[in-house]
Order: sequence, then C-alpha cells, then structure tokens
Amino acid sequence: MFSTLRTRFGIPGVISVMALVFAMFGGAYAASDSSDGGKATASAKAKKGPRGPKGPKGDTGPAGPQGPAGPQGPAGANGPAGKDGAPGTAGAPGAGVKNTALIPGDSNCPSGGSEFKVGTAASTYACNGEEGPEGPEGPEGSPWTVDGVLPSGESETGTWAIGPFGDATSPLVALPRTPVSFNIPVSGAVTDHFIEATPTTECPGTAEEPKALPGNLCIYKLLGSGFAYKGSQSPETGGTSENGEGVGKSGALLIFEQTVAGAKMSGNWIVTAP
Repeated sequence: MFSTLRTRFGIPGVISVMALVFAMFGGAYAASDSSDGGKATASAKAKKGPRGPKGPKGDTGPAGPQGPAGPQGPAGANGPAGKDGAPGTAGAPGAGVKNTALIPGDSNCPSGGSEFKVGTAASTYACNGEEGPEGPEGPEGSPWTVDGVLPSGESETGTWAIGPFGDATSPLVALPRTPVSFNIPVSGAVTDHFIEATPTTECPGTAEEPKALPGNLCIYKLLGSGFAYKGSQSPETGGTSENGEGVGKSGALLIFEQTVAGAKMSGNWIVTAP
C-alpha cells in the first residue's frame, strides 16, 4: 500500500498523509479520555495502581564509630541512710602494765628506778639518775627564814582594833587589851608610842602612811573614840611599858582604858627593828 501511495503522492505526500492520520487518532483519544468534558490533552495520565507488598528487611549495617562523651550531668540527690551494721565481736582483753620498783644496786638500774612490762613483751626501765657531786657551800641564809629576825632598820606593818563592847548602856570594861603580832620576830629593845593625830620624832608618819624610826613601835589611831591608851605588855615576859618590857620579840598587847560605853577604835601600826 505504501508503494502505491508513494507512487501517486511521492515521499513528501506520504509523510503528510501519515501525519494527518496520527493527528486524527490522537485528537479522538484525547477527546474520549478528557476528565473535564471538553478539554483535550496531548498525553494520557496513567492511573496509580495499589501499593505492592513490603520487601524483606535488609541486613543491619556495621556499627559506626563511638561519638564524643557528653557533658557531666548534675549530681543526683543523696540516697537514704543505710541500716546500722551488726555489732562487731568484742576484742580480746589488752595486756596490763606491770610496774616493779627497783632498789639501788639492781643490775639494770644501779641507782634504783622502775621496771615496766606489758604482757610477754620485753621489759623497759626508768632508772634514777646518779647523784651529782656536792656543790660548794652557799652563803649564809637570809634572816627572813624560819627562826630569823627582822633586820636592823627594816620595818613591818599591820592593823589593830578594839571594841565595841556591848551597846551604849553596857558597863565599861576595865583595861581591855588587843594584840599586835609581828609576822617576823624583832630582836632588841623596842619602845611603843600611841599617835592619835600629831606625829612625833619617833613616829613621823600618819595613820594612812605609818612610819617609825629604828627601835620603835608606832600605833596610829585611824577611826573611833572612847578609849585612852595605857601602854603595852609583852606576850613573852608579861612585862609592861612601865618597866620597858612592853614590846616583846613576837609583838605586844595594847592596853586601853574604856571611857565611853559602846566605844570602839582601830588603826594601823608599824615597827622598825633597832
């Protein structure tokens, strides 16, 4: 057939006829497959078929390299306290220390001492030191020691007080006495003086700052009234101021005459060794 057409129309004519035929078929197909009733397209759209079955799972690939460590997270809260453990078993009693005194001449401590031993352990020793050589004789001791006396020109002081006796209506006491005691004995003759207000040559001080020349006991009045001073009496011999024995080695008894009921008096004293 193509030979006849080629003969009658030639090759260009045949191509033109074929193009017309394809154009007619394509337009007819497009018109019959159009989804909007009048609009033709040059190609038909294929419909999507149903989803096929899922293929088999492939093999797991090799593990990748380990990634870098992440930052440290915040500390968690403390957990509850655990229960107390069971009591342990008692230990064996410890060995005591034995202490033995060693007398001089012992082989371990020639001058004596102590031996210490703990259980079966070896003994240890605390030995007395050897007596050192006798040193040179020291100077004579100070007179301020036992049985010593107050050095000449040195002083010691104290306080005294007498009364009150009863109240203002009580009867007067005949020649009451109050003691003055020397902390350090005084050797030699000492004369007593009672100073109410005005200082004297032998007692140039005051009740607040008593003073006495060597060989004198100065009794200063500070407070009170109602007594007249009558002298002193030695506690060792019983002698009085009248015969020059009123002040003894350890002190004196001050003798007063009460002039007023309920009287009282006090003050300070000082003695300076002759």
